[in-house]
Amino acid sequence: MSTRTDDQSAAAGGPSGPGLQKGLSQRHLTMIAIGGVIGAGLFVGSGEVIRTTGPGAFLTYALTGVLVILVMRMLGEMATANPGTGSFSDYARSALGNWAGFSTAWLYWYFWVIVVGFEAVAGARIIQLYAPALPLWLISLVLMVLMTVTNLVSVRSFGEFEYWFAGIKVAAIVLFLLLGGLFVLGAWPGASTDFSGLTTGAQGPTGFFPHGVGAVFSSIVVVVFSMVGAEIATIAAAESKDPVKAVARATRSVVVRVAIFFVGSIFLLVCIVPWDSEELRASPYAAALGQMGIPYAPLVMNLVVLTAVLSCLNSGLYTASRMLFVLADRHEAPKALVRLGPSGVPRAAILTSTVVGFLCVVAAAIDPEGVFLFLLNSSGAVILFVYLLIAVSQLVLRRRTDPEWLVVRMWLFPVLTIVAIAAIVAILVAMGFNADTRTQLFLSLGSWAVFLLLFAATAGRRRAARERQR
Repeated sequence: MSTRTDDQSAAAGGPSGPGLQKGLSQRHLTMIAIGGVIGAGLFVGSGEVIRTTGPGAFLTYALTGVLVILVMRMLGEMATANPGTGSFSDYARSALGNWAGFSTAWLYWYFWVIVVGFEAVAGARIIQLYAPALPLWLISLVLMVLMTVTNLVSVRSFGEFEYWFAGIKVAAIVLFLLLGGLFVLGAWPGASTDFSGLTTGAQGPTGFFPHGVGAVFSSIVVVVFSMVGAEIATIAAAESKDPVKAVARATRSVVVRVAIFFVGSIFLLVCIVPWDSEELRASPYAAALGQMGIPYAPLVMNLVVLTAVLSCLNSGLYTASRMLFVLADRHEAPKALVRLGPSGVPRAAILTSTVVGFLCVVAAAIDPEGVFLFLLNSSGAVILFVYLLIAVSQLVLRRRTDPEWLVVRMWLFPVLTIVAIAAIVAILVAMGFNADTRTQLFLSLGSWAVFLLLFAATAGRRRAARERQR
């Protein structure tokens, strides 16, 4: 009977890691997978993308979506063959060596703890609109504490909160697609079939590519970061009763999610609101709902965005803590971080990630244009490094994996894998030539260099720890 290779089994670290509880149900994982890619970046950031790209912005989302779909397909192939809490960090370790597993896990942890701080501040700013007397740091602290408690209670508690948070986001997008579709097709009261927004701006005809075809491709650099989160499902699946089935389902559904939620909703936005409208800057979906005459649109969308922010904060703490837990279990972080709470959650790793996240909040309050901006920039390109390592790992591991274990297969291997690698490298190169993103790229490369130096500096300690374990 065929079995996994020894290297892969060791990398997986068991189906759920030592001692972690399998408290996530299929419905939790399904909603985590569906809602994982829907964040504040879509609800707020899409307006700026539309303004800098033009009506063809939905093509930018489509192209970026294809890349995310390919990365998820590769990750799904590896995760169904070897499910584990370490997910892609373990696959990078098995394919490329310990340095890759070490740096991937630390980079991903670093990315999410910065995101946690950023999302806490973003959520606080939304609440401040309705409670201006409350200080930003206090609101951020309360949000951090609430999500930390959610993660500490049990993995099921995290899953339940994420289920409802993601459910609200999905419901909001589905409702917008329904109402927006009726409006554009002329089935809305007082509306007529109108797709003129695809070639017309607020001041008159502009064409489909007002900034040139190149703008569609240059905006991919920004859009890719709004789609981060789909890969969380492969980490969370390790704490479910049937991780292989969960990952396979999440991987196969990502195509529909990207096509409908991103491409579909952006297409409707440019049809409803002029692409160069100032209203798109603040809240594009609220602008569209206002155009349709729906009352209290800004309030409704602010509540939806707050939900998206809390969802990202919740899942960010979960993801960061699991990466830190895996690192500690591999003797690549302090051993105390592997300690579990009574409910089987990595309590020490959760609290450590929370503290780092709150330090980011403090930085945002004290020096938003200095320290906090530096932290954001130093993690800006990190997710692209992680995606690149995922793609290279799949290219290597596919040839080592027994076909019997390939529940999910990468399409047209190795052609599409190589295409994805080339696309990610092209985006990174484009970031280097773009003045707005060049700093992010170089600081993120600096972050990677720091973790690689840390790996080299701690090599002796790791060897000694493994010898003692034997």
